[in-house]
Amino acid sequence: MSVSSNGDGNECSGCSNSNSRAAAANEVTSTTHRPPQSCNRCDTLHSSVFFDPDNKKAKQIREQVAMDVFEDLLRWLQAGGQIAIHDATNSTIERRNALINRLKTEADVNLLFVESICTDKDIINRNIKLKTQSPDYIGIDPEVAEADFRARLRNYERAYRTIGSAEEKFEVQYCKIIDVGKKVIAYNIQGFLESQVVFYLMNMNLEPRVIYITRHGESEDNLTGHIGGDTSLAPNGTRYAAALARFIDRRRLEFASEVEEQNQRLAHFMMGNGSSGNNSELESAASQESNASNSTRYPPESPAMQRHVQPDFEIWTSMLKRTMETAEHFDPERYRIKNIRSLNEIYAGKFEGMTYEEIARNYPEEYEARQLDKFFYRYPGIGGESYADVVLRLQQVIVELERIRHSVLIVTHRAMARTLLSYFMDIPTTHMPEMDLPLEYVYACEPRPFGNFLRVWKYNKHIDDFEEVDSASVLKIRYPKALLPDQATATLLPSPAETAYSSKH
Repeated sequence: MSVSSNGDGNECSGCSNSNSRAAAANEVTSTTHRPPQSCNRCDTLHSSVFFDPDNKKAKQIREQVAMDVFEDLLRWLQAGGQIAIHDATNSTIERRNALINRLKTEADVNLLFVESICTDKDIINRNIKLKTQSPDYIGIDPEVAEADFRARLRNYERAYRTIGSAEEKFEVQYCKIIDVGKKVIAYNIQGFLESQVVFYLMNMNLEPRVIYITRHGESEDNLTGHIGGDTSLAPNGTRYAAALARFIDRRRLEFASEVEEQNQRLAHFMMGNGSSGNNSELESAASQESNASNSTRYPPESPAMQRHVQPDFEIWTSMLKRTMETAEHFDPERYRIKNIRSLNEIYAGKFEGMTYEEIARNYPEEYEARQLDKFFYRYPGIGGESYADVVLRLQQVIVELERIRHSVLIVTHRAMARTLLSYFMDIPTTHMPEMDLPLEYVYACEPRPFGNFLRVWKYNKHIDDFEEVDSASVLKIRYPKALLPDQATATLLPSPAETAYSSKH
């Protein structure tokens, strides 16, 4: 078992003291300082006074809340969990020592501190802008939220101490991420899980990009209902392939315009807030607050933005004919096309080339076993796979998708599409085999600071083009309005606990 503890206050999934902290903040701010504005839709009061290191009562509550949440985390690990994230601003030596001492009685739990440091002025200012749109400031006027957050940063900066020799004497593990991955420092990393966490952090990025996922066009085997195999596209599949190429050509231009528009809004914010980033205290403080939540958006005239106007774009297919034929209409001068064996369809072993009706009739026990547990059921015969095997097969593909800094279209198969969408949308793996992903849909996942943003298009053969459909209805996902990136767009992806898909299944 392993616990990763943030040293900087990043908003992460895992055990969080956000709700407990908010309740505690109500008590403290009501007696010490009236905040500028409260949330109209909740009881949370957002005041920087709660984070003042000289506020003894607030400090006592913060420490107690952090340790209470840590106990919840340990109970979850003891119940069978493998990796837990302690989402708290563990930015003082005192707090980190308390966590280290608590784990002395937990022999089978390893500790890994993760600290994110940033010195880039533009990223710091963008982070402040993003933070005013975070759940911490729901219902708060943006100017009020910004002023309060800047005051909070100054309080953080007064108390902050970087991870170093004080922790090294305890032989703890830690990883420092500097300037959103430009430099990574790893200390005393031991064990498989810890090394995988560091490897993942070294490869992730938040460059503007879209990951498009689609199944191949209709194949000859799709017409007859046979699974597996390596047949070519049917006529409808060929038409879909041609329309797909036109659609992606158009979406490239549309996404470049969307990125530029976002950059202009951020540039306006940075110019209009009167902060040029010259205040070294503020820069240092901001560097400790949720740099993992930064979205790397560029001013519209910068060289980095120019690269995104005409970005690199890759097409990934499996090694099977039906996916490679689906990608044949893309201009190789404008797209880099890669054929990847890991994207091949789940292998059905001795059932390859059969229909599900034939399997049910000739192998009723196998058919029933698969219906009872599709995720772990492995097809019989040499090379037969389960969905669990597919997850392992796609691990390196997923790491590469986190690493790349440009958009990609993945033309693959149903089991692969289910696995990839489950990863990006936090759908539990046990529900993954039941996802209904028909042919002729394109799923577009855009990584954003507070979750992945999903859009879905369906091919309409009557107009030979794609039409956008409601992503929430397609995948049974319920989007909380509180996480709107702005008032004019659709909502961000929720956590697993907030998906209608999970509750229904």
